[in-house]
Amino acid sequence: MRELHTGQAIQEALAIAMDQDERVFLAGEGVGTSIHDNPLMPTYGLLDRFGKKRVKDTPVSEAAIAGLAVGASNMGLLPVVEIMFFPFITLASDMLVNHAAKLHYLSGGKSTFPLTVRVKAGLGFQAGCQHSHNLEAWMAHVPGLKIVFPSNPADAKGLLLTSIFDPDPVIVVEEMGLYWASGPTPEGDVRVPLGSANVLKPGGDVTVVAYGTPVYAALQAAGALEEEGISLEVIDLRSLVPLDKETVLESVRRTGRLITVHDANRFCGFGAELAAMVAEEAFHSLKAPVRRVAGLEAPVPMAPVQESFYKPSAEKVMEAVRSIL
Repeated sequence: MRELHTGQAIQEALAIAMDQDERVFLAGEGVGTSIHDNPLMPTYGLLDRFGKKRVKDTPVSEAAIAGLAVGASNMGLLPVVEIMFFPFITLASDMLVNHAAKLHYLSGGKSTFPLTVRVKAGLGFQAGCQHSHNLEAWMAHVPGLKIVFPSNPADAKGLLLTSIFDPDPVIVVEEMGLYWASGPTPEGDVRVPLGSANVLKPGGDVTVVAYGTPVYAALQAAGALEEEGISLEVIDLRSLVPLDKETVLESVRRTGRLITVHDANRFCGFGAELAAMVAEEAFHSLKAPVRRVAGLEAPVPMAPVQESFYKPSAEKVMEAVRSIL
């Protein structure tokens, strides 16, 4: 283990995959140019190392990038394409939703269509609502697509490696704020299985389930509430589809309470799926209503103070905890 920034960890995963299998190639807007001309960015140095045949800058067309990935997957390659900002995945959605997600089913299960879509997400950059809008619940709604959402460098590396060699299409959500965050990261080809949540902090009073940067709001809240004698169990989902239902349900059956936390707005967000799952499968264990801490029902504002208020915080998590105790 050594300290790496998340951007470096992703970069390392891409290099390992490309060294292992010549079918792996990268494509996206600026993946080989000055946009990534920073040692902490995910594709830094990969063009020089692997050449233009395997690191391809594309036109500014998300539909074309996704179409390239679907076509290359059909031809037996292992494409890793980048969508620069999460809202832009709407432009790629026809190829991803109507083709990539359905081809395995349409082949009668006889063929696989591996492809990886890396997509940047996150708040805190004053990029405005057309660049900051988390749509993981949209993608999770599509049978045939897998979704992972790491919160630290080790998981970013391990989940990406697993995704590249998975037989199905996988969307890997990368929060830009985490590119510059560092943490212990294993050397070599160490993979994190999809569908495996991580219990970051055991606790007995309330289960808090999060993914991405909201994990840190949950951990901060857990530390503050511990001084008041309140014990939170914090679970980092890591993978939304497939979902590690058993880890969440086992925790809720012990604590009797559930709070979900995510940056996407609350209505029809992924927290609603978690709440429904617990209501269906652990209802008799609940001691209080499920609470959802999420972004507001509005486009993400650009002004720093407003954007900070929009994003779930440790204080909002603590408020939700107190409301159900």
